Amino acid sequence: MSNQQPTAIVTGASRGIGRGIALALARDVRMNVIVNYASNAAAAEEVKREVEALNTGARVLLVQADISVAGDRQRLVDETIREFGKIDLLVNNAGVAPSVRADLLEAGEESFDRLININLKGPYFLTQLVARQMIEQVRNPQSAMGHPKIITISSVSAYAASTNRGDYCVAKAGLAMMTKLFAARLAEHGINVYEIRPGIIATDMTGPVKAKYDQLIFEADLTPLKRWGQPDDIARAVVAIAQDLLPFSTGEVINVDGGFHFRRL
Repeated sequence: MSNQQPTAIVTGASRGIGRGIALALARDVRMNVIVNYASNAAAAEEVKREVEALNTGARVLLVQADISVAGDRQRLVDETIREFGKIDLLVNNAGVAPSVRADLLEAGEESFDRLININLKGPYFLTQLVARQMIEQVRNPQSAMGHPKIITISSVSAYAASTNRGDYCVAKAGLAMMTKLFAARLAEHGINVYEIRPGIIATDMTGPVKAKYDQLIFEADLTPLKRWGQPDDIARAVVAIAQDLLPFSTGEVINVDGGFHFRRL
């Protein structure tokens, strides 16, 4: 068990935004990283190799866990504590797209339940588990370095309505309120909580709609900054928080969206 370096859990870290965050934390903050994944063991192993190749001294623990399952969430926390003895940062990143994109008036419950369980219920109760652990660490300062932090990766879909994926929008809006709730509850313990709100990011999730978003970004003036976001754009915001560069902010929304969030005339 190593207590010398800070430790981060990154859910959904085998690909896309989560992978970028895991690599950046190991590279720029030298954090030990728990790479959580649901099913893609090969991709998780590749992330592990990439982190180890950085030679920063950061250690990697792979933990297969479906965050929609209570037992898996508990095991994720237990294995982290067993290996590293503490949790300095939780990054709630894991999420899925709707099983079926369906009009709001036609959408069924099966896709809704799956998406809400993974994208909202899972992060909510994982944050609860981790927050309890962090409170114990704050009470015993020798077990941790600095102030623990919690970050949730949400989406512009927290406020931008897409009527063919209402379940996704509802889940992301829930994560926005979750951030405020935990920020309010944990402030007395010195645990800061943040929401990072990505815009259109180039990942395998957005791959199937690339042509649509190319048109919106480069022709329809969707965003002031005319480019796709990259996973590293989100990772840089996570690194800033991990490095304690925003110590007087909590419950804060950090937009990483090319300017999508503000209105223009």
